[in-house]
Amino acid sequence: MNSYTCTHCGTVGLTEGFIEDAGEHSRGYARWIEGALERGIFGGAKRLGRPRRQIAAYRCPKCGHLELFATGEV
Repeated sequence: MNSYTCTHCGTVGLTEGFIEDAGEHSRGYARWIEGALERGIFGGAKRLGRPRRQIAAYRCPKCGHLELFATGEV
């Protein structure tokens, strides 16, 4: 149990989990990328040279609200 507090209902002790990315060519987990979304010539997101961070996800056991945090660089 951790001491994170739900910003929606105030419950203390959120359940840790992760956000899955099951899309084409995915690595199985989502990442947060700094900056506004820009599309490349083939429609994909431009990512080259941008910092990427893993997403830590926590769910409130009472109301189900998700809290997401961008952690260390990937």
